[in-house]
Amino acid sequence: MTRSCFSVSGLSALMILLTLQAAGAKDPVFSGPQPGEKLLPFKVTGVRGEFKEKEVDFISLAAGKPVVLFFFHEYTRPAFGLARTLTRLYTSSKAKKGLRVALVFLSDDPAEKMKWAQKVQEYFPEDVLLGVSRDGREGPGAYGLNRKVALTLLVGKEGKATASFALIQAALSQGILDAIASVIGEKAPALKDIQATERAEMQKMRELNQRRKLQRGGAGRGGDAELSALLRGLLNKQATEEEVKEAALKVEKYVAGKETARKDLARRVTSIVNSGRLASYGTPAAQEVIRGWAKKYGEAPQKPRRRSEPSGKKKKSL
Repeated sequence: MTRSCFSVSGLSALMILLTLQAAGAKDPVFSGPQPGEKLLPFKVTGVRGEFKEKEVDFISLAAGKPVVLFFFHEYTRPAFGLARTLTRLYTSSKAKKGLRVALVFLSDDPAEKMKWAQKVQEYFPEDVLLGVSRDGREGPGAYGLNRKVALTLLVGKEGKATASFALIQAALSQGILDAIASVIGEKAPALKDIQATERAEMQKMRELNQRRKLQRGGAGRGGDAELSALLRGLLNKQATEEEVKEAALKVEKYVAGKETARKDLARRVTSIVNSGRLASYGTPAAQEVIRGWAKKYGEAPQKPRRRSEPSGKKKKSL
């Protein structure tokens, strides 16, 4: 009997504990229509193209086709980056399958937000509808948007929501990719593949910026074009130490006997070292080469000036 009572008592305590844990858990965050709910028409002011500064009803325009809707509550870099990534993935080529994508900018100052939107429009594909909400910061009243989140992302088809994401921290997830792929009848790409592609593109952009900096030498434009081409091999972030040495030898061979090229190299490497940003150029091996060149070529001693003869003394005739 005692054993039975202990078991029941222990079970009750466990249930109470689980109830308290559940009560302390964070409530899920919602924003906008949930799956199965209607996507009602709403109006925005178009930002560009044929809809520029005109009233547009995106839902009616989509006419039941698959849609992806972004509502910007906050204008953060992650929210902006997420929108850029998804619009690049799911526009143009996917438009053939009927997909329609829209970005809606929410603001208490629509006129000011329109000026901003027209400046950033170039970052998004042309077939993405950009619109400034006519309903202020709260957005369309019938949508029940949560202004405490950074971004509300809705996916829908046939006039109804199929997925809703209330993103406090805007970040791409496999769930978002799956939701969009499902409405166009495709297999979703893997999140890790997209992230790898983005990292590679960012790396290319950094290397391009580095090459441009090196070509300018940190001060002024122009410079020896052939020297610039040779320096690219030195700045490759993936270069091995052997490849860096080989690239450095090619540069040194090129500037040998070419005073103009040598001065150009000296100008560039000295500027880089003095800028305090040497660590952003190439690999550690390449940075060591640049530091050495700055000493070798950038500190060449100047020829001493001839002293004038003391007064009262005549130069000897040769």
